[in-house]
Amino acid sequence: MVAILALGVSSLVAVVAGRAGALTRDGSVAAALVGTAVLWGTGWSGAAMLAAFFGSSTLVGRIALVRGKAADPATERRNARQVLANGAAAAAGALMGFRNLPAALWIVCGSLAAAAADTWATSIGAFSQHEPRHLLTGRAVPRGTSGGVSPRGTVAGLAGAAVVGLSGGLAGGGAPLAVAGLAIGFGGMLLDSLLGASLQGRFECPRCAVPSEHRLHHCGTPGRRVGGSPWLDNDGVNALSTGLAALVAGGAWWVWSR
Repeated sequence: MVAILALGVSSLVAVVAGRAGALTRDGSVAAALVGTAVLWGTGWSGAAMLAAFFGSSTLVGRIALVRGKAADPATERRNARQVLANGAAAAAGALMGFRNLPAALWIVCGSLAAAAADTWATSIGAFSQHEPRHLLTGRAVPRGTSGGVSPRGTVAGLAGAAVVGLSGGLAGGGAPLAVAGLAIGFGGMLLDSLLGASLQGRFECPRCAVPSEHRLHHCGTPGRRVGGSPWLDNDGVNALSTGLAALVAGGAWWVWSR
């Protein structure tokens, strides 16, 4: 009965998000599955953190899109790969709630805080007045370059992690979970940027002459690789970052509960 209720609520939210243009059709299916796992395993506490991540990330992404600041407008409607890259770790961790609910809540919070921090940093960082700096070299790079960071984006990432961490704290985890979510989420964002600056495949659209994190630019032109590993794209980096954040969060709970 609980599983059916979780599936129904998650599916309804996913359909509404799809109709609002936040998700593609396959993205809505993936979001419904992630939401079902989180709500089923961790109840409304986990659902509150998922809502904080998805709602706030969609909002800042839409602001960047409307203002013409989105690095790649095609990514603003999340597809299944993007949904799972950001939410699969939280969904898997949530299922631990049947055996250890507090640990599951920490895992969900840490992974979603990392996903929110990265999304906020990318969207709000696009409004920076100056070009971002490459995380490893410190050189100015074009907007949208993988591994590019800015003070505004970094502060925004911290705020995104704080939103999810605070939602976890208010949903029952208290101050320890709020602080852990903030710290782990921010660390996950830094890892995401580090992977983007080093291993992630980097492409450039020969038609638009702009950098892109995707093999196919939103204009429809295949990009040429200018660095990194072609097998590791932005979704892969997000999956690695949120997955590691989930593991760190689980370890942090274990240390805190001793």
